[in-house]
Amino acid sequence: MESAEIRRRWLRFFEERGHTVVPSASLIADDPTLLLVPAGMVPFKPYFLGEVKPPYKTATSVQKCVRTPDIEEVGKTTRHGTFFQMCGNFSFGDYFKEGAIKYAWELLTSPQDKGGYGLEPEKLWITVYLEDDEAERIWHEVVGVPKERIQRLGKKDNYWSMGVPGPCGPCSEINYDRGPEFGVEGGPAVNDERYVEIWNLVFMQYERGAGTSKEDFEILGDLPSKNIDTGLGLERLAMILQGVRNMYETDTLRVVIDKATELSGVRYGGSEATDVSLRVVADHMRTSTMLIGDGVTPGNEGRGYVLRRIMRRAIRNMRLLGATDLVVGELLDVVINTMGQQYPELLEDRRRIETVALAEEAAFVKTLKAGTNILDTAVTDTKAAGSTVLPGDKAFLLHDTWGFPIDLTLEMAAEQGLSVDEDGFRRLMKEQRERAKADAQAKKHGHADLSAYREVADKSGSTEFTGYSATEGESTVVGLLVNGAPAPAALEGDEVEVVLDRTPFYAEGGGQLADTGRIKLDSGAVVEVRDVQQPVPGVTVHKGSVQVGEVVLGASAYAAIDITRRRAIARAHSATHLTHQALRDALGPTAAQAGSENSPGRFRFDFGSPTAVPGSVLTDVEQKINDVLARELDVHAEVMSMEDAKKQGAIAEFGEKYGDRVRVVTIGDFSKELCGGTHVHNTAQLGLVKLLGESSIGSGVRRVEALVGVDAYKFLAREHTVVSQLTELVKGRPEELPEKISGVLAKLKDAEKEIEKFRAEKVLQAAAGLAEGAKDVRGVALAAAQVPDGTSADDLRKLVLDVRGRIQGDRAVVVALFTVANGRPVTVIATNEAARERGIKAGDLVRTAAKTLGGGGGGKPDVAQGGGQNAAAVPEAIEAVERLVAEAA
Repeated sequence: MESAEIRRRWLRFFEERGHTVVPSASLIADDPTLLLVPAGMVPFKPYFLGEVKPPYKTATSVQKCVRTPDIEEVGKTTRHGTFFQMCGNFSFGDYFKEGAIKYAWELLTSPQDKGGYGLEPEKLWITVYLEDDEAERIWHEVVGVPKERIQRLGKKDNYWSMGVPGPCGPCSEINYDRGPEFGVEGGPAVNDERYVEIWNLVFMQYERGAGTSKEDFEILGDLPSKNIDTGLGLERLAMILQGVRNMYETDTLRVVIDKATELSGVRYGGSEATDVSLRVVADHMRTSTMLIGDGVTPGNEGRGYVLRRIMRRAIRNMRLLGATDLVVGELLDVVINTMGQQYPELLEDRRRIETVALAEEAAFVKTLKAGTNILDTAVTDTKAAGSTVLPGDKAFLLHDTWGFPIDLTLEMAAEQGLSVDEDGFRRLMKEQRERAKADAQAKKHGHADLSAYREVADKSGSTEFTGYSATEGESTVVGLLVNGAPAPAALEGDEVEVVLDRTPFYAEGGGQLADTGRIKLDSGAVVEVRDVQQPVPGVTVHKGSVQVGEVVLGASAYAAIDITRRRAIARAHSATHLTHQALRDALGPTAAQAGSENSPGRFRFDFGSPTAVPGSVLTDVEQKINDVLARELDVHAEVMSMEDAKKQGAIAEFGEKYGDRVRVVTIGDFSKELCGGTHVHNTAQLGLVKLLGESSIGSGVRRVEALVGVDAYKFLAREHTVVSQLTELVKGRPEELPEKISGVLAKLKDAEKEIEKFRAEKVLQAAAGLAEGAKDVRGVALAAAQVPDGTSADDLRKLVLDVRGRIQGDRAVVVALFTVANGRPVTVIATNEAARERGIKAGDLVRTAAKTLGGGGGGKPDVAQGGGQNAAAVPEAIEAVERLVAEAA
């Protein structure tokens, strides 16, 4: 049974039994404590925590998930993978243990021709929590599983919680017996390789308190309502139904392995080392494709770094397998074709995904070259120090800063006769992971601070937003926090967070900055609002300070936004939509939104593009936007179902989470996007849009910055003033400026060349005198001196080589010259063949001199260059070079 069919059967089974089918959420977690979605229940977390009332009693989903803590183990074992799909069914106060258990057994054991998975009942083993008599009774008496195939395990294996105070409960796991070839008998308590877990049923019925570990925490009591959260690993079930030994041999991964073998010429099953690399490639390419599909782009931090790391591991492993050409395009094509059966958006977005991935591959090829140069220098320094072990901090620097895989460092160091301090490297890696883990733990407990907002939501419901049609209006204070803590009242000067039952204030979101303004109470008290946020869904919090009087909970209020600011932001937001569409028209669908910020009078818009946008294209885009403004197109918003919005061709905004009902903003016949922000009523209200330029903000992502309305006019007015001043200076018309300024610059460049030529000749004139002044140091002709300050490094190098050539005879020759440029000392040292035969190398001399100068350097035995920080130490450095020559001679 193919993976796509497993997914279809799951959703159909639960939909037929009254569950709402919830599409997989994006891998980009809508949770500040998570980078990526690591579990199937994450999108339902607000419902389980009581932050939001669930819109349904029962639900089902097949959720995309990514986990990367054990990334180094991927491929080495057949059980570790970074991407997986979690099939889940959920109950919020509806059915409980018996319902969940009966559903699971029915779906797993029903014949395939009846819509089930057709597993043999006698091969299914059950584990329950040590004290869960109820679950064991249901499995045995209701379902009919023999007691000898039901095992009890402790909290470590069969008890679930989020790791923090909140809901928890026992769980029951369903395991499949793969037979004696996978190990000894005895059930999952004895051998989890043979008895592989396929489905976990979590019975959320208790509330836990704080604790010190996964097993050490206090049970505070029963939850108000009992919930069900189950998860079945699609890949594990596919492994069983397809009759293969591990998940890498299932249909969605084996095809990637086959393509990798075709590109590399290596056979899967040929050796353990090559099999590991092939599994890494298959897993990482699939994960990369899914991440890029959900809007992640390679970067150096956060989820962008996760993507970059796994992509580069895949590319590096293809190189280890012997593939020297670019390979990502073909591997990606296989993944998209395979996973597209389950996620059609991959097929629709193929071009953008390929653009991002190919750009990252090209960048990594360059990184490999740069990292190789850095490694070469580290190897030279290690050998010069008389060591045969490359320091761990050097390997860590290559890995952390340059993205250089440790296995590549090991291999290349070995080629140079060096080993690597792996213990030191792994210690630094461990320290980095521990720092990251500590940060994550600190963030994880952050949701406890939201309890006050949840309490407001429970008591007063969601805040009604009136800002689409009103800029001010009456309301009531339903929540009040002073300095972060709930309070019944606030006095003048207090920093407050005010929650109203209805508000015209727009909370920051969707790239649009928050409104500012004032809240006036009937008592005469005034709150100056500086920021507006939604810390929990549906609750709008106005942050500011009490300017006058006393703010009291429950008081009547009148909220008014800063209209001038709102209008300026609305112009910027509408201009962003126009820019997005104009860029897509010019560059194609790959120019998908990757972020934005709409502020008063200006905006920035991030979009996908593997290369810089030519100036001519940007000019055309700007012209098209302003043509739309002149057409005076009406802007209107409409709420509709997500399905209808897709049919109308509406574009989804980056980073936004949508429900079943969405708001679509349409600008005439030009643009249509899903958007919750505020906009102008007609494009003529924008006045003017001026694109300031575009730049790169990451691999495959570009940023356009622009001005709107009065701000754009002021910018052009300043530009006009500058043009007028220049025309006056060059005595020409505005259209002649490029030619006249080019002429001036050309003359200046010619003059600089003449000056440089004169200066170089002057420097070289000193060569004869320096050669004649060479002193004899134990048979070595040494010309060591400081030349005039300001001599460039190139001129100093030419002078050193000239002096070396002027010293005649068969004598060993060393020329060591120093200068100070921009306040920093520089040295170039050269030796002839006779000196090198006596063991005198330029690189060794430069390292000694540079160390004296407070810096570093290196190079080849015949010519080397270095520098430092201490210009006053040049005489001391000259003496150090002379001593070293004397010792070597």
